[in-house]
Amino acid sequence: QVQLVESGGGLVQPGGSLRLSCAASGFTFSNYAMSWYRQAPGKERELVASIGSLGGSTNYVEFVEGRFAISRDNAKNTLYLQMNSLKPEDTAVYYCNGRNYLHNYWGQGTQVTVSS
Repeated sequence: QVQLVESGGGLVQPGGSLRLSCAASGFTFSNYAMSWYRQAPGKERELVASIGSLGGSTNYVEFVEGRFAISRDNAKNTLYLQMNSLKPEDTAVYYCNGRNYLHNYWGQGTQVTVSS
């Protein structure tokens, strides 16, 4: 049974930091490119950052470049997103995604709220 379980979300003040984790099981994690997406209320889900299957390549969307860092530990089957200098507009549900040429898996999401 494939599972992607996100954790680490919560309420943080503007300028603060959070580290999200995504624990994967039920598939060969190291064979999958992984990504973080987010969805704010009333908006479409959008890509935040991606990382290659072996962790050697990363990509970020412009609005998080320099503030967020995606990483993975294939030995622990875990994906991470370090989020620094958080802004109120970063408030959203953050989703973990794993994909290869055959499959596309999603987690259930974790809420991140940036507010004073």
